Amino acid sequence: MSVARLISATTAVAITAGLTIVALQVPASASPTTGWTQTSFTYNIQKPWNLSQSRRYRFDQATNTHTTWVNSTDEPMSEGSATDPRTELRWLREYSSGQHMWDADVYVPAGTNGATVMQVLRVKRPSGTPATDFMLNVYNTNGGTLRYYDKTVLRTGVYDRWFNVKVAHNAGTGKIQLYLDDQLALTVDDRGPATRHFKNGVYHHGSGRAESRFRDIHYWRR
Repeated sequence: MSVARLISATTAVAITAGLTIVALQVPASASPTTGWTQTSFTYNIQKPWNLSQSRRYRFDQATNTHTTWVNSTDEPMSEGSATDPRTELRWLREYSSGQHMWDADVYVPAGTNGATVMQVLRVKRPSGTPATDFMLNVYNTNGGTLRYYDKTVLRTGVYDRWFNVKVAHNAGTGKIQLYLDDQLALTVDDRGPATRHFKNGVYHHGSGRAESRFRDIHYWRR
């Protein structure tokens, strides 16, 4: 008994002996941004206090790519601060309610070790509560290991290639969802009520030189 198969983008049809037709509907996967609205955003650059911006940051308008780098021996962003060195885009869109999504292609060169490349910062928060809700860190193991803080391994082999990252925060329910190349990779709780903003770049807790690049950054809301 012969079987002919006709396949389209969303439907598979099997015809057996000209008598039976079976249609198998294969729904297309929805994008994580479905139902969201792209929104404008602004930012400033945080970098070592004693260096000019051009020595730690550049923007390529032709490719819409931000490149940030810092050395573990660099000064903090403010003279006398005890914080680690950084070069980061500090978003100026702050929020305490609603749903907000950070979205960009990310590239981390080999050797970057112990740097936070994206975070949700709790800029105004109750006393005694943590400073962040969410951090993505990269470590120099297994070809570049992406972790949630220094804990959950999210992906290995991230060095020297572009991959998409989306971080969606529902400040109402307290849930944060991470998508890697549009696939849900992690869902965690935030750390309670606060006013927040997104940051991306390199906040360097490790050794040597750290660098990260960000292409086609988008801000989504709903």
